[in-house]
Amino acid sequence: MHGALEAGERVLLIDPKERRYLLTLMSGATFHTHAGVLTHDDIIGGDEGRMITGSTGRQFLVLRPTLSDIVLKMPRGAQVIYPKDLGAILIAADIGPGQRVLEAGVGSGALSMTVLRAGATVVGYELRSDFAERARANVTATLGPDMPYRIEIRDVTEGIDEVGLDRILLDMPEPHKVIPAAATSLRPGGILLAYLPTINQTALLRQALDDAGVPFGLSETQEIMRRTWHVEARSVRPDHRMVGHTGFLTTARRLSA
Repeated sequence: MHGALEAGERVLLIDPKERRYLLTLMSGATFHTHAGVLTHDDIIGGDEGRMITGSTGRQFLVLRPTLSDIVLKMPRGAQVIYPKDLGAILIAADIGPGQRVLEAGVGSGALSMTVLRAGATVVGYELRSDFAERARANVTATLGPDMPYRIEIRDVTEGIDEVGLDRILLDMPEPHKVIPAAATSLRPGGILLAYLPTINQTALLRQALDDAGVPFGLSETQEIMRRTWHVEARSVRPDHRMVGHTGFLTTARRLSA
């Protein structure tokens, strides 16, 4: 989206201490922060990338949020997958336009939004209805109501109705229990990807993939680290804080028997 900012759009505000705020513009509304009060009408109709002065004289940078900004600031029902992992998932699972993707569990919808924006069609299996509603709301708020997105309240370990899937993405504690169903639901050449927080869970999954034999091959596990740098005049060093371990990504290809 380009041009002037409009009522109903979400914007990102960055204050003088680089604190970030995500809000939806509404005519006549105000936004209160420790650094002052802003009126939405001062933002509506203007361009992004400009500075807005609050009631205390402090200035705020106004931008349209990136998907990464939205993921980190949106309402959550469950812990979201971090942007550094979302990007890696797109590449590791080779997500692209027109693919049919099954996602189980959908959490707060961060992965759903990322996959949908890459052009795929997504059906989600989720055990908790509150998580499903939160994911739907976040996807709709970010991408609109017409996305090819459907969530079913069901347990993926009890079976998968869809067949000929291009990708299966699993963000759940026991993905090894999904392997038998995935073997019949993925098309030959399709990719299974699981996101797990611990190496013990990952080792259990890898063993289950090995035991499955011919249906799966080319198994691979990776961990993504992200380290930003402080660069200011002669002070050039790694930042003191970094997003280190968040999870392990394991992929496998569905082979033809």
